[in-house]
Amino acid sequence: MSIFAVEYVYDAESAELRAQHRPAHREWLAALVEEGRVLASGPFADGAGALLIFTAESEEDLNNLLKQDPLAVGGGISGLKTTEWQPVTGAFSHLAS
Repeated sequence: MSIFAVEYVYDAESAELRAQHRPAHREWLAALVEEGRVLASGPFADGAGALLIFTAESEEDLNNLLKQDPLAVGGGISGLKTTEWQPVTGAFSHLAS
């Protein structure tokens, strides 16, 4: 199991779409927290995007999962970056391979 940092980028024009899909997006994330697939998530203070920390078998597995996010399905995400992450200290370091 690998850890991935995922950055969502939001356009200012998509604020209404995000507001519409946010409840379903947060329910989706909460279910993934229960499964141990999401370690942390939250929006950037400036509203330009969000950072999400996932566990996944592979980047392909992660990308397939991200396609199911109601915010993505609804068109609220304008950009996406995924990076495998290997924390060496702190709360998630014990999970790193």
